[in-house]
Amino acid sequence: MKLLAIFAVLCCVNAATSSAIGFKAETKKMVCYYGSWAVYRNGNGKFDVENIDPHLCTHLIYGFAGINPATNTIKVLDPYNELYDNGGKGAYLRFTGLKKTNPQLKTILAIGGWNEGSINFSNMAADPAKRAVFIQSVMDMLVKYNFDGLDFDWEYPADRGGSAADKENYVVLLRELKNVFAPRGFQLSCAAPIGVTVLENGFDLAAMSKIFDSIHIMAYDFHGTWEAFTGHNAPLFANPNIESGDQLNLNVDACVRNYIAKGADPSKLVLGMPLYGRGYTLNDPSKNGFYDSASQPIPAGPYTQQPGTWGYNEVCEKFASDSGWTIVRDPFYQVPYAYKGNLWIGYDDHESMIAKAEYAVSMNLGGAMVWSMETDDFRGTCDGTPFPLIKTIVEAINGQIVIPTTAIPKSTTPTPFPITTPKGPTTPSKPTTPSSSICKYEGLCPDPTDCGNFYECTKDQTGGWVMHLRHCGPGTVFNPATQGCDWPFNVPGCENYPNSN
Repeated sequence: MKLLAIFAVLCCVNAATSSAIGFKAETKKMVCYYGSWAVYRNGNGKFDVENIDPHLCTHLIYGFAGINPATNTIKVLDPYNELYDNGGKGAYLRFTGLKKTNPQLKTILAIGGWNEGSINFSNMAADPAKRAVFIQSVMDMLVKYNFDGLDFDWEYPADRGGSAADKENYVVLLRELKNVFAPRGFQLSCAAPIGVTVLENGFDLAAMSKIFDSIHIMAYDFHGTWEAFTGHNAPLFANPNIESGDQLNLNVDACVRNYIAKGADPSKLVLGMPLYGRGYTLNDPSKNGFYDSASQPIPAGPYTQQPGTWGYNEVCEKFASDSGWTIVRDPFYQVPYAYKGNLWIGYDDHESMIAKAEYAVSMNLGGAMVWSMETDDFRGTCDGTPFPLIKTIVEAINGQIVIPTTAIPKSTTPTPFPITTPKGPTTPSKPTTPSSSICKYEGLCPDPTDCGNFYECTKDQTGGWVMHLRHCGPGTVFNPATQGCDWPFNVPGCENYPNSN
């Protein structure tokens, strides 16, 4: 009866309906992770920086950077994709450049994730000298590529190769990071797991709440193909009709309440929601409910190419092209699953995202998060509009999305150096210098005749160059080494640029 009462209350919760231009300061956070490896996916699954809608999310997080264990410094994991160096694609600067379209947007760099594990974090955090080197390298990286902060994704302190001292060292490292970040206004957030034991052994949530700007609960992967039976990826509540004991903790509500019970500030908690589902191959097609035998994963989808996991875009395309799927919505879990023959998939849709968003509002949480935006129906293939699930969440927590049609005011957010802004029309410029002598690669190239200017170079369909003239702020010049505007004394040949004093 208690669970039914909670359900009734949640059904009565209304999300905010006031519209906003962009996002106002009082709105809840909409945090969107971007898995940068999606740029290498096939066909309609390929997702690059330019596929991101800068107006959807309050915070965009680029995943991932790593740690160099030899130097204890932050490490670029895919230099060709992420940097302009040596003819690279410059995804970091293109990503932070989305703030030109929406100056209210925060672009954050994530370090860590599942693949990074714990060993490198644990060794670095245990040594004051190594921590200092790491923190300085992070600062250099954020400034150089114009990020607004760091998302600290050491997800398994005291686990996966870590030590018992990680719980304390984690907090010490965070305090030192925060102290260095504060003068520049950099934000500090983290992704945190759902496991009760992992939280107990590795996370001091009360201390973390005082340091982090937000804590992103990865409220998914409650079940998956590491088990030999069907289970939903992210149920909202427990189902007492089929669950008992520890199974009653395998849901979003139990996870959130555990965080709060351990001292987390609800206003700092951001509820994670998955834009993917977990699927199985049933042992017996006639037994297709929860906790039924399934010893094999569902075959890989065409884009994510990972057995046992389908992105929402793969789920909805499969349903559209392959009829005969039976869709069931569990009244306790408040999430759907579907089956056809021996295939079974548990996922989230519009209705379940609304329920979770309203739950976050009812619990006074700081907002919502998605992992990860490139598995939404970002092309609008199924729903007729791009990013349908993210839009559903945003409108449930913050009201209707209204994108400005007039000029966006300049941001007052502090930047490492005066912000670069275009002057005059945005049509391609026609300098007297041939384009081939300016554009050496796609990205930002210096003006050979004026240190205060630079060109944004892109290829057209014929392979020729299209150039847009850009200008640095007063008193600054373009620095090719950092791909941003800098003080003249830092750029060889531009030391005496006008207004350099």
